[in-house]
Amino acid sequence: MKTWDISGLDVVPHKPHIVSTTDAARVIALNLPAGERMQEHEVHERAWVVVVDGEIELEADGESAGGGPGLMVEFEPGEVHEVRAKTDARFLLFLAPWPGDGHPGAMTLDEKAHVRERAREHSSE
Repeated sequence: MKTWDISGLDVVPHKPHIVSTTDAARVIALNLPAGERMQEHEVHERAWVVVVDGEIELEADGESAGGGPGLMVEFEPGEVHEVRAKTDARFLLFLAPWPGDGHPGAMTLDEKAHVRERAREHSSE
């Protein structure tokens, strides 16, 4: 058994702190100062956000949710979402499976080279 004191972790704002990684999932702690946001983005994995401290607002597909400690929100793989801090906030991000399909960490070197080549082709169009 492993245990963590999430409220006692030394997490630098805007710098994700990897709490745990296994073959099945990854858990990340994040701090976001009041009024700041993580702009729209998506992840390759199913994602769960759990608020530990403070208050956040989340948006995805025109829907919004918000709350403080205890709020849990789930996102589908590839679902574009945004997180905003109403107050200084700490939250956990659970990602599973880890790494998800298409995640750069799950790609072979040949697959990464192919993706880079496609990106170059699209940028020159």
